[in-house]
This record gives sequence, structure tokens and C-alpha cells, in this order.
Amino acid sequence: MSMKMIQASGKRKSAIARAILKHPAKGQVKINNVLLQLYEPEIARLRIQEVLEIINHPKLEKCDINVKVKGGGIMGQTDAVRIAIAKSINKFIGTKTIEKTLREYDDSLLSGDSRRTEPKKFGGKKARARRQKSFR
Repeated sequence: MSMKMIQASGKRKSAIARAILKHPAKGQVKINNVLLQLYEPEIARLRIQEVLEIINHPKLEKCDINVKVKGGGIMGQTDAVRIAIAKSINKFIGTKTIEKTLREYDDSLLSGDSRRTEPKKFGGKKARARRQKSFR
């Protein structure tokens, strides 16, 4: 059987993750060349493991997933990684049930989250903040 390689990407805010899924392989998940089991902070690791746990497909034990992520903050990167992994697995297994499971669990795992920061306007320090006026 030939080696199967699948690429998928995930974005969240300004973080971008690229996942490469290889099958058959040892069954490791690496993020920026760090094994998932050693990935810090813990909350980020657990959020990524969630995705792998809801799928529990026998083929996944023989998949290596290599994720490269850059930009954004820690949780932005974590969510980008989640999306990339979910998309690559969905592409690899490609059944309706997998897609349904992912969508039911969290819709943003396949479609992403389109929220971005609102641009700042003139006349204030931030996007909506304005100078206060007082008429006393």
C-alpha cells in the first residue's frame, strides 16, 4: 500500500496552522516538532486532544499528524491547530459520519471562526471608544 499524505490548514485570528497527515505511520501527533503529549500549556494540549478523542476511528492509530503553526497568541494557535487537524482527518477518512460528529461537537472545527478585530476609526483611541464630553 502506498503512503497517503494529506495537507490541511486552519486559521484563527492571526494564527495559521498547516497539518500534514501521513498514513501508514507511527501514530504520533506533533506540533512545531513537539509531541502532543509534551505540548504546553496544558489547557491548549487538552483542547487539541479533544478533537482526536471525539473521532476515535481505528485508522487514526496509524496516522502521523505534523502541524506547523505560526502567528497569533497561544490560544489562537491552539484553535488553528484544532481546525487543521480536524480538516485533515475529515479529508482522510472522508465519511459523512465523521463530518457530522465534528459539526455536532463544534461547528467552527471545519468552517473556522470569521471574527476579526474591528478596525480603529479616527476620533477615538480604539474601534468604538470616543473622547468623553461633559456639558457642565
